[in-house]
Amino acid sequence: MTSRYDHAQAPASMRDEVKVLALAEPVSTQNSESSQSQTIPEQKEEKLRDPFDEADDASVSCGDIKFKSLKWWQCGMIMIAETVSLGILSLPSVLATVGLVPGFILIVAMGILASYSGYTIGQFKQRYPNVQSMADAFEILCTPLGCPRFGKEFGGAAQTLFLVFSMGSHILTWVICFNAVTDDAVCNIVWGVIALCVFWLFDLPRTLKNMSHLAIISFFSIVIAVIITMIAVGIQEPGTGSNHYTLWPPANKPVAFWKAFLSVTNIVFAYAGHVAFFGFISELKDPKDFPKALALLQVCDVTMYIIVAVVVYRYGGIDVASPALGAAGPLVKKIAFGIAIPTIVIAGVIYGHVAAKYVYIRIYGAKALAKKTWRASLRWAAITGLLWIVAFIIAESIPSFNDLLGVVSSLFASWFTYGVSGIFWLFINKGKWFITRSKAFLTLVNWLIIVLATTICGVGLYASGMAINENSGQGGAWSCNS
Repeated sequence: MTSRYDHAQAPASMRDEVKVLALAEPVSTQNSESSQSQTIPEQKEEKLRDPFDEADDASVSCGDIKFKSLKWWQCGMIMIAETVSLGILSLPSVLATVGLVPGFILIVAMGILASYSGYTIGQFKQRYPNVQSMADAFEILCTPLGCPRFGKEFGGAAQTLFLVFSMGSHILTWVICFNAVTDDAVCNIVWGVIALCVFWLFDLPRTLKNMSHLAIISFFSIVIAVIITMIAVGIQEPGTGSNHYTLWPPANKPVAFWKAFLSVTNIVFAYAGHVAFFGFISELKDPKDFPKALALLQVCDVTMYIIVAVVVYRYGGIDVASPALGAAGPLVKKIAFGIAIPTIVIAGVIYGHVAAKYVYIRIYGAKALAKKTWRASLRWAAITGLLWIVAFIIAESIPSFNDLLGVVSSLFASWFTYGVSGIFWLFINKGKWFITRSKAFLTLVNWLIIVLATTICGVGLYASGMAINENSGQGGAWSCNS
């Protein structure tokens, strides 16, 4: 049976940039399937083209911005800067809630699943190279259902909301950081406005190439900050006596189910960089290098998460602070937060860049994004500015760090990091789910991933709502006080 993805159903933002050709499902053989469990369907006709390929072809002759310029290690560093940022700061408190052993297992298991789901996103991009965002991917998924337009708009809205909420979490962390460094010398709202301006200025460049160098600074920034925190808690050992760490959920401090599940959503947020993967792949010189960039990311983030979470919780105890940089006393807290400022800024800027690029391409097209004109620059500045204003409003409205991460993780990261990738795999392997044992096993795995995402989304939203309701009486929203 043949499925077709025709020009009328192509992503709306790219119809003027790329000629969409008919695709045919491959004729699979038992031999090929048995030798490779996750084969990407071959295309009998000419492959769809990445819009940035054509935009770059044009830019060579007219001196515009060239987008496909990232090497794999640069892409990997950007992915690390985006992913290993705020999520790592909540993990010690996760272990304080569920215990060291369950927390360790959850961090490792969710990391393995995130690695697999990231690889599946790369497969989907290779199968449909014209996909630039989750919106385009959702359009393709909904094409067989006869509602590609709905899929595109739904996917675009969900992606943008997730990115903007994540941007809001970086503004909130900026506020927490500077309150810690200055001993609450300035109103929270003032720090929020300053953060908005700083993030917006760093988001004015339209490509990620130069961001790869800043990403290295971001990586060492968070590494040094958490090392200082780990050394300090190791020396001070605040987690002694009744505050001592426990291997299992603390018996002397019963935890409600919704609080325990909120910890799971914080782990999900720590791996929540997948939403931007399509955009990163599009800027690679060779998109086939994406698995190497993904491997660099996953080795770094899983290793760092385990070390930081276990060490800080082991010595910080069950009352460990979140964000974790505040676990070692006032002086070290100031030093650690000061060193972490580049990470707070750069990771937030990457989220802002991905969100702005989607909105720009959605409205004006990929070729317009590459133009070196005042009009293009002003449009980009206006879009980035508007997105950061919305993020500022979110940050001031949900001033609890863990509560905001819980909402973002439950509503968006559960799907973009896990659930959607399961759907991608089932889609590109349609008709071949049970032709071999390995395929049958992977089919079961991907269905379970979808069920996992559904559970995290539903129960996580309930848990986040309970947390926000519990903390609402403590004040803080649109307040000068932390």
